[in-house]
Amino acid sequence: MLEFVRITLAATVFVLELVLAGCSSPAPAPAGKQPAVEITGPATTSNKHPLAKYIELAGFRLSESKPGQLEVKFVAVNHSEAELGDLGVNIQLQTSAAKAGDPPVAQFQATIPALSPLEIHDVTAKVTTKLRIYELPDWQFLRAEFEITSPAP
Repeated sequence: MLEFVRITLAATVFVLELVLAGCSSPAPAPAGKQPAVEITGPATTSNKHPLAKYIELAGFRLSESKPGQLEVKFVAVNHSEAELGDLGVNIQLQTSAAKAGDPPVAQFQATIPALSPLEIHDVTAKVTTKLRIYELPDWQFLRAEFEITSPAP
């Protein structure tokens, strides 16, 4: 009986150690080997336009109005406390798995109507494409890069 209790106790301690080891956090990465930061937001901007930091583009949805013609819908958000006039933007849509040098899914120009402070506006643009709607990625796999082209900075 004493041998059974000893074996049971040893097994319990072993299982407890395994559980505690599994719950501990991983060791921090070495200083020189930080993981790469992946941009996962819906849209980023590459230009230095002074208004770019206040504009967010999100909610990209694609539909096919006819073969070779896409309708792209998205929202534009003004995060500033100032009223913004009409904005011209160039937008490139990529998939979240796109590698450097891959062609965009769609590239187009759009006009964002004037935005009041902290306002959101729906925007629609027509895009010519060789892809059919079933060949395009779902919304959660789309990433956009935009550049404000007007008004001039």
